[in-house]
Amino acid sequence: MTIITASGSRAEAITPEPVRTARTTGLLYLGLVVTGLLGFGLVRGQLFVADDPAATLANLTEHETVARLGIVLETGIVLTQALVAVWFYRLFRSVHTFAAGSIAAFGLVNSVAILGSAAMLATALDVSQDASLAVSGGAAATVQLLYVVSGHLWLIGGIFFGLWLIPMGWLARRSAWMPGLLGWLLMIGGVGYVANALFTYLLPDAGLALDLLTVPTTIGELWMVAYLCLRGVRRPLTSGGRRSRAGA
Repeated sequence: MTIITASGSRAEAITPEPVRTARTTGLLYLGLVVTGLLGFGLVRGQLFVADDPAATLANLTEHETVARLGIVLETGIVLTQALVAVWFYRLFRSVHTFAAGSIAAFGLVNSVAILGSAAMLATALDVSQDASLAVSGGAAATVQLLYVVSGHLWLIGGIFFGLWLIPMGWLARRSAWMPGLLGWLLMIGGVGYVANALFTYLLPDAGLALDLLTVPTTIGELWMVAYLCLRGVRRPLTSGGRRSRAGA
């Protein structure tokens, strides 16, 4: 069936397939959000003490199970980020191949960055259990260094996480499958995410001001996850101004 998108700018062929693909994408995105919140947001904070290498080492030694859980969750982030990047390409490739490919490419690069972070966490745990693996500064210093590198991999990877949101938001608007405001939030949030990563190095003491740059990202991502999981895609307008039954 051929219909006209809500923008009225071009014809699209819409079938129930995008709805199924959208919901699968939403579930994978939800997995990324959950593993990210638990792994980076919760477990990491229980183990890493920024200004106290001895405390970080002690946490790894005393809470080995938590440390291993953190590694598994970090690996889960890698897996879900890679899969959702590919599924976003599958969802949007009929709308604009280059933009859809950009989502996949940027998402996969971010996945590789987090893969490096997961390796750092696993190595830190190994050092905490075998001091002979430590460099000359000792086990505590080595563990702390590995966690610091892991944090920088997250920060640098955030540039590509921001970049993947920009074509995602643009495609959300172009396809008319999602609310226009959602598209704008994702694009603005993507720019804010990139700016946050860059200005963290230029203005390390900016603190809260830099965190505010990622607020649109948080809102846009949660909205996108909920929309994909619950709605799939919106039925575009037909030439008569009504919603097509396809894709409902």
